[in-house]
Amino acid sequence: MKYYAGVDIGGTNTKIGILDNHFNILAEQSIPTLSQQGARSTFSRIWQTILDLLAQNELSEAQLAGIGLGIPGPVVDQAIVKIAANFSWGNDFNAKQLMEEISHKNVVVENDVRAITLGEHLFGAGQGVANLIVVPIGTGIASGILLNGKVLSGSGGCAGEFGHIMVNEQGMKCGCGLTGCLETYTSAPGLVREAKKLLSAPETDKQKCGEFFQRFSTDLDSLQAHHIFEYAKKGDHLALQVVDSFAKYLAYGLGVLINIFNPELIVLAGGVAKSADFIIEKVQKFLPHYALGVSLQNLQIKPSQLLDSAGVKGAAALVIK
Repeated sequence: MKYYAGVDIGGTNTKIGILDNHFNILAEQSIPTLSQQGARSTFSRIWQTILDLLAQNELSEAQLAGIGLGIPGPVVDQAIVKIAANFSWGNDFNAKQLMEEISHKNVVVENDVRAITLGEHLFGAGQGVANLIVVPIGTGIASGILLNGKVLSGSGGCAGEFGHIMVNEQGMKCGCGLTGCLETYTSAPGLVREAKKLLSAPETDKQKCGEFFQRFSTDLDSLQAHHIFEYAKKGDHLALQVVDSFAKYLAYGLGVLINIFNPELIVLAGGVAKSADFIIEKVQKFLPHYALGVSLQNLQIKPSQLLDSAGVKGAAALVIK
């Protein structure tokens, strides 16, 4: 039997899985991406992890038929990353060539969000849905768009980059080079950054602040996105303020997508979306301000069914199919 590797490269961590040709995940592991050490270092560690997973399952390297690679940034010809988003690997980076040079295996490369979208469509919450938008929320935010059963990539591989809609002319500089992008407010780092601003702002009313403020106002460095949702779910005033702002920006971005593509279903995926049910409840409160009522009538918003495995399964599907 042949086996396949699915690799989902994220800004912080990379998820790697070994699958059979029935899309069953036989082994899975997450490693730090450490992109600052260079693309060759990252890809070499990915390959070594694949070899380790094969060995642990008593499979030989010869049985590995190919590697599917999901990577942030616009991808063309299932090979070249036009802009290595959140990495410093340079423009027009040939990810396929480098991974094939290291592994001596057939490699297919796709934008990570489109790989996740393919995974959710084939195996997850989007099964049987022809008009689907998948929005992974993590180190960054983007959208994978399935329209009439086809995943859109665009002329330069940039389709779905709604995280770079400008929402605040006076906002901070985004990693893409633009100013005030949606991503700077609705990614995990953006969420944490806005919380830190509130926690340290002189005008924050300390008398109204609860446990969230007491825990993190003097320990900002330990604050992570999941803490904010944890305290917001408990009803903490300050944490709720941060989440409401996040949800309002996210609803604006989703409203733009809904008005343009009229999807049947939106799936929230990625690290932050592990609190998807809570996020969906908040977003639905704001959506009617940004999306046409007729487009919302039959729209469903659901959490990912595959969670961390969506990108791995979608990436493997690139070579299996």
